[in-house]
Amino acid sequence: MKALLMSGPAADGSTTNVAEVAVPEPGPGQVAIDVAYAGINFIDVMARRGDPGYASAWPYVPGLEVAGTIRAVGDGVTGKQIGQRVAAFTPGGGLAQVALASAEVTAPVPDGVPLETAASAPLVVATALLLLTERARVRPGETVLMHSASGGLGSVVSQVAAALGTARRIGTVGRPDKIADGLAAGWDDVFARDEDLAEAVPKIVPDGVDVVLDPTGTALLELDLSLLAPGGRVVLFGNAGGGTPAPLPPAGRLIGGNAGVIGFSMSQLIATDPGAAAEALTKGLELIAQGSVRPDVTVVESLGNVAATHDLLAEGLGRGKYVVKVGD
Repeated sequence: MKALLMSGPAADGSTTNVAEVAVPEPGPGQVAIDVAYAGINFIDVMARRGDPGYASAWPYVPGLEVAGTIRAVGDGVTGKQIGQRVAAFTPGGGLAQVALASAEVTAPVPDGVPLETAASAPLVVATALLLLTERARVRPGETVLMHSASGGLGSVVSQVAAALGTARRIGTVGRPDKIADGLAAGWDDVFARDEDLAEAVPKIVPDGVDVVLDPTGTALLELDLSLLAPGGRVVLFGNAGGGTPAPLPPAGRLIGGNAGVIGFSMSQLIATDPGAAAEALTKGLELIAQGSVRPDVTVVESLGNVAATHDLLAEGLGRGKYVVKVGD
């Protein structure tokens, strides 16, 4: 079968190629999926550049979310049928014609939901739900600020936050020319991060923001805390900048502001509580089916074009969510 293979770490797509690899067979508790579409994510870029903990081994087939049809089931799997349309979290290997997934984190795709849209549900819609409801505990009337707000996840977070009754949604983007993309994604206000956010944001929400969602690591944490309202929460859910995150602020800083710094990792949730991940994926697919959430999906036409899309994401030029057409 064909798969996207990274032969080793690189700053660009020079080590990424489409290659022939063996078709994987499902083990106990797994399903094999004929992949119709697979999600393309910044986490693939982090694996490609050699950030610790992202590529399990070299050569490496990236890809952490897929949609397609089940082709085979492993021992002990119940409730999953060959030919069933599904979306799934994959532990790597999703950017291939056949991918393996744990049956526990594989969910049926409702009728009427296109598979290209379903491929965005695991790492975009489910993540947005978990960030806002389980980690940030957003309440109606609260304000939300998110960094990297014009990407695939940001465009869905804005929709889910609106559905939860938030009062104001503020986004930041890495470049001034992406402000329009952030506004198009549904954020009420969007700022480039080269602006003085410490002055700009309080003009809109003088009492501070209740929730900050930050995928950049800890580089912006001091800014995040300075923008918080009393009782506010910062959720750190990535390390897009790479490198070793800085230490967290002293306890007195958090206690004095009744502030919370909360971490979130989808991969760790899948490992430790797959039921919660599966529940969020199922709920996300239901929201898509109902029309409550509409991921902004761009389809990349072949595996051979994925390396260029990774370059786009690495340069901060991506917009919305990218998925690649893999199967017929």
